[in-house]
Amino acid sequence: MKKTETRENGNTGKIAAKSSAAEGLRELFIDELKDIIYAERALVKSLPKMAKNATEPKLIQAIEEHVAVTEGQVQRLEKVFEILGESNRGKKCDAMEGLIKEGEGIMEETEAGPVRDAGIISASQKIEHYEIASYGTLAAFARTLGEDEVASLLEATLAEEKEADSLLTESAYNSINFQAADEDQE
Repeated sequence: MKKTETRENGNTGKIAAKSSAAEGLRELFIDELKDIIYAERALVKSLPKMAKNATEPKLIQAIEEHVAVTEGQVQRLEKVFEILGESNRGKKCDAMEGLIKEGEGIMEETEAGPVRDAGIISASQKIEHYEIASYGTLAAFARTLGEDEVASLLEATLAEEKEADSLLTESAYNSINFQAADEDQE
């Protein structure tokens, strides 16, 4: 058995849990649901800004359509909370806050046009991958906890997030990345 190394400051690298820490999988599951509903609500507010800053019509349309999809996902999450008999009050999602902030930074640091559009796709795909990981984990937790109806709802959202990621990849590879690359050669 490997002994935990103690650093110079006496810290073993272990993190002490807060007094409000989840003690079981169900508590962790609820906590993660509160995280993702906050994230989805934050996206409903930030996606229109991405659409407004994009220039490629298909990208704008894809983002605008995803706003409606995301609103539906929030409603689905509200149903999940109802089924579980829990409050749907979100908990600040630091990951989503960071991803949204990164997307805003990309928009501020690029000129309108194909390069910014490529940056918006990059930021959007990072968000989609976070959501895919979150919903995959949440669905697995739900199945483990015997919450099959909840798992089905979460799996429906997971499928939507995978589809959104696929559409973004298609947009990037079919035109936007090449247009952005052409700008580099001009």
